[in-house]
Amino acid sequence: MKKLILLIMLAVLSFGQMEFSDPKPTFDEPRKWVIKLRSANIETVNHMLGSIYNVLKVYPTESIKISVVAYAQGMRALRKDYDAEILSKIKSLMEYDVEFIGCINTMDTMNWKEDEFIEDLSYVQAGIAEVIERIAGGWINVTPY
Repeated sequence: MKKLILLIMLAVLSFGQMEFSDPKPTFDEPRKWVIKLRSANIETVNHMLGSIYNVLKVYPTESIKISVVAYAQGMRALRKDYDAEILSKIKSLMEYDVEFIGCINTMDTMNWKEDEFIEDLSYVQAGIAEVIERIAGGWINVTPY
């Protein structure tokens, strides 16, 4: 009976386990995912954040790096005056080392200043150029919306 219970428990635990492609992601060689955030639509941003949470559940700790590059209207989602619930989710993801990067060109165009945005953002001159360079450097480009 104990063997049957153990077998059932193992089957349940292994059901739905992700089969990683070779080379498997590791601490030294994690998967690298770059996401373009170019929309301020609350449903779109919320869907993107939910997708990040789902991916973090699948990959072992430290075996995936995620960077969200915001530009154009996506920069609005990182402003302190944006939706409080979404900003809370973003800050939570930052605690899991998800990097959020803002576009200085968009900020200049909109006359926005760094102090109008949440803390701990990284900034680059051109968000889209950052995405291009990440992809050229081997990052996976999947935008979940």
